[in-house]
Amino acid sequence: MNDKRGSAIFLKAIIFLVGAAVVTLCVHWMPVLTIRDVKAHPGGDYSIYPLLACAYGICLTFTFSLFHVYKLVTFIERNNAFSESSFKSLHVIKKCAFIVIFFLVLMIISLKVISSISGDDSAGPISLSLMTILATSIIIAVVDVLQKPLTVFLDKK
Repeated sequence: MNDKRGSAIFLKAIIFLVGAAVVTLCVHWMPVLTIRDVKAHPGGDYSIYPLLACAYGICLTFTFSLFHVYKLVTFIERNNAFSESSFKSLHVIKKCAFIVIFFLVLMIISLKVISSISGDDSAGPISLSLMTILATSIIIAVVDVLQKPLTVFLDKK
């Protein structure tokens, strides 16, 4: 097995494991935490639902982008890195990153509203959201850097 094939298999395995972790989070842990919160606030505190909607939006968008990363690795493995399909996958990954940032901004707004109503301190979750926005912005920059030579190549073709 050559190095290129081994690297591609390793990347595909990592993508699959990350995707499995995200799906497990969506299917198992978020409903458990929601049920626990509903039991803790029997009076009908609905403040968690906007956060839950944002979390599911982020998870679904992230899973969809992982699928396109998997497709991109497959294109690279088959020596189709400079193709229209890989350009489209990069474009979808970039759009998904912007959607994740949108959901994170909505989550920050929800946290600020909830903290102003309840009087809780939301500095920790908001700072984690801002760090995630920074990491997602870095991903957008990397995808943009990868897209530019691909655009030049496809225009010459």
